[in-house]
Amino acid sequence: MRIKFKWLTVALGFLSIIGYSQSKNGIVPKSYVAYKTTDKMIIDGDESDASWAKVDWSDPFIDIEGIQKPKYGTKVKMLWDETNFYILAKLEEPHVWANLKQRDTIIFYNNDFEVFIDPDGDTFNYYELEINALNTAWDLFLSKPYRENDNVVLNDWNITGLKSAVKINGTLNNPNDTDEGWVLEMAIPWAAYRKSYGEYNVPKDNFWKVNFSRVNWQHTVTNGNYERKKDAAGKFLPEYNWVWSPMGVINMHEPEKWGYIYFSSKAGKDSFTIPQEDKLKWELFTLYRAQKEYYQKHKAWATSLESLTKESIRVENKILKPILENHKTGYTISVKSPFSNKTLIIRQDGKIISN
Repeated sequence: MRIKFKWLTVALGFLSIIGYSQSKNGIVPKSYVAYKTTDKMIIDGDESDASWAKVDWSDPFIDIEGIQKPKYGTKVKMLWDETNFYILAKLEEPHVWANLKQRDTIIFYNNDFEVFIDPDGDTFNYYELEINALNTAWDLFLSKPYRENDNVVLNDWNITGLKSAVKINGTLNNPNDTDEGWVLEMAIPWAAYRKSYGEYNVPKDNFWKVNFSRVNWQHTVTNGNYERKKDAAGKFLPEYNWVWSPMGVINMHEPEKWGYIYFSSKAGKDSFTIPQEDKLKWELFTLYRAQKEYYQKHKAWATSLESLTKESIRVENKILKPILENHKTGYTISVKSPFSNKTLIIRQDGKIISN
C-alpha cells in the first residue's frame, strides 16, 4: 500500500485529506471462517494440495474503494493449526514481474500481495506483511495508524519463523510471453504476535481483524526489463489497490474497517456473525473520523455531535445516543450498548475503551 513512512510528506498530506472522509456507501467488512487443519502443511506455493482443496476461496477482491471490479482476479484461502496461520493467495497476472530482492525494502514498488493483522481489533499495535513475486518480504509493526501523528513504525520488526513460497504460472520477468499469474502460500507463526513470553494467543474459536491488499502497477518494458509506467511529466502512474474487504477510501490504514477471520475448531461447517458490539464501534469510528475532518477545517475539536452528523445513529434498528465530552487534551465520545449495557468510549486518538 502507498503510505509507509512519515517522511513521505507529500503522499501523507494527500492521505490526511482522503483518509478521514466518512464512507457514504455503507460498506460492511467481509468475514471468512478459517478451519483448523490436521494435515502437515508444506509451504511450496502449490494450490492443488489436498489441504487447500477442503476449503473455499474467499470472495473475489474488489478495488479498495469498493466500487470497481479489478482488471485481474485475486482470491485467498485460509487455514490454521496450533502453530501457524496459513494463507494461500492466487493472483491473475498476464505479466508477472519483480525486481526487489532485499528484505524490508519498499516492496509495494513492485506488484505485491499484502497482509494486515490486528489481533485484538483495537486499531493499535498491528502488523503488515508484503511479498512480491520473487518471494521478497517486508514486514513491519505499527503502534497506531498513520492518522495519529505520534505513531511508531518499526521497519526492523520481523515475523520470526515466517515461511512463504511463490509459484509462477508462466515465466517471471519475461515480457515476450503471456502468463497466467502467481500463487503465494505462507505460514505465519502465532508466536510472532505474542505480547509476552509464553502467552497463548492462538485465536481458537475467536476472530482477528484482518485484511488483504494487492498492489498492481501499470508497466512498460525498457531494454527487456519491466518498469513502473510514468506519465508525460515523468511521474509514476498511480497503482491499483485491490482488496479483500473494501475500505471505502484509498487507505489501508483504517484497521476498524478490516474484515473478520474466525478461526473455527469445528470439524464440520461453521458460521460467523459479526458481533453487535463491533457495529457500535463502527459508528464511534465514523464520529472519530468526522472529528478529524472537523479539526482539519477549524483547528479545534467539535463540541457538539450536531457539528459532526445531522442524522440519527442506528444499529440493528436501535437508536444510539452518543455523548461527546471535551477536555483539555481532546475529547471522548461514549455510548451505552443496547445489547450488553456496556459503555463504549472512543478517545481522540482512536482508542476504544469498554466498561
